[in-house]
Amino acid sequence: MDSNGSDGIVVLIGTPTADSSRLYALTVTEGDPAWAGALAGVRLDLPVFHITESEIKEQIDPELYAAEIGVSEMVIERDEISKALHEVRSGTSRPT
Repeated sequence: MDSNGSDGIVVLIGTPTADSSRLYALTVTEGDPAWAGALAGVRLDLPVFHITESEIKEQIDPELYAAEIGVSEMVIERDEISKALHEVRSGTSRPT
């Protein structure tokens, strides 16, 4: 990241639960919260969004979104995931 920078990079995740979404989001923003992986202590500060968040969903062709994401969106913890990622982006989330 240091040699190329992170301008224009956004991380999109499609995780099924709020806890898994929080874990991945913290990893790409603050570094591996478990201090067990290659990103332990490596702060990337990358913006991270879930594919079902309105900021992303609005940018995808509705027919393509329905075909690729629609069914999954009905069974995941969408509101909880969005809340967890908002907390990570605002810096108020801690690993669970």
